[in-house]
Amino acid sequence: MTVTGAAPAGFANDDLEPVADDPRRERDRRRVQLALAYRLFGALRWGELGDGHITARDPLAPDHFWMLAHGVSFDAARTADIVLVAPDGTVDGDPRLVNRAGYHIHRPLHDARPDVVAAAHTHTAWGTPFSAERRLIEPVTQEATIFFEDHALFDDEEVQILGLDGGRRIAAALGPRRAVVLANHGLLTVGSSVADAVAHFVIMERVAEAVLKAPGARPIGAEAARTARDALNRPGNGWRTFRWLARRHLGVDPLDAAELVGPATTA
Repeated sequence: MTVTGAAPAGFANDDLEPVADDPRRERDRRRVQLALAYRLFGALRWGELGDGHITARDPLAPDHFWMLAHGVSFDAARTADIVLVAPDGTVDGDPRLVNRAGYHIHRPLHDARPDVVAAAHTHTAWGTPFSAERRLIEPVTQEATIFFEDHALFDDEEVQILGLDGGRRIAAALGPRRAVVLANHGLLTVGSSVADAVAHFVIMERVAEAVLKAPGARPIGAEAARTARDALNRPGNGWRTFRWLARRHLGVDPLDAAELVGPATTA
């Protein structure tokens, strides 16, 4: 196993996410982490109506991605429920289906951003009402600076994404950034790993809550916001946050996630 980058001064290498050198082992690792991520959303009481989706690019077939089979409750997700979705939306080697809106949104995102491993979206108590205001997040808190000049607004009337064209417009709005506010719909984040995308989704939801609870907040100045953003976005931030979240809400470290969600074995 290797880690995704060099640890900054003052941090140990275990602050960085381990990535398997063998793409088959990395595929297994991503499937386990993805099942754990769905469980985390479930523990936070997100996706209770089956709304939402998290995807992870397949390292062996980069034009495919993994996601949860349709009908599986997020809080019960197991690695065996994570299915491989082909470019045309069919599921490889499994009779089960997937969330079609999820396919319509995530397929163009993965196509447009080869640097993105994972993407996360669901409807939340604060992110969705914030999105109805159709605006960007201002840097009104320390955590909000993480998204300063690094998120976009998809200001579009198509709130039910019925085809790939809608997903392509979302991908165009996102551009090179880490997140996008989907007008009247919710939040969406992308990342270099499942942990990175999901951790930043949780942070963005917390930020949306703070913004709505403090409508008169005075934003942090641009220079100070950039300084805070760069400090907070140090290598491994998403992985560290994801580990904290999994330990707090699921009682398991992501390094030991197979004990909870089951192992993955690539043929």
